[in-house]
Amino acid sequence: MAFSMAGGGPSNPEINVTPLIDVLLVLIIVFMVLVSMSKDKMLKAQIPQPAPASATQAQPERTIVVQIVAARDPEQAPGLKINQQDVSWDRLSDQLQRVFATRAEKVAFVRGDDAVDFQYVADVIDIARHAGVERLGLLGNREL
Repeated sequence: MAFSMAGGGPSNPEINVTPLIDVLLVLIIVFMVLVSMSKDKMLKAQIPQPAPASATQAQPERTIVVQIVAARDPEQAPGLKINQQDVSWDRLSDQLQRVFATRAEKVAFVRGDDAVDFQYVADVIDIARHAGVERLGLLGNREL
């Protein structure tokens, strides 16, 4: 008996990479479209720059800081202060409208205590936007 060895052994299977490349290109295009659409809905973050050493301190009445103070009881809503003056949640919008009615520069800062849920910070930002504040900054602790 004679056997023919014309083929030379087992065939080497090859993976067809063309469909994989097609899928990757489609995913890249989808992500590019999604990123370009999401840029329209973003808020611009303005990071505060350190003041020069020769600059004097800003006047306290010029800088508006809305502080969210954690309540002693976790079941209660946190307290609010505008430049260290207590304000109720009901009066916050009116107070901010009154403060920014005569100002050309409508800038405010929001500072929340560590124990405050971020939802309260988001609520203050929303109230400030509706009260006419154009630019908002978030203040935090130095310790990160």
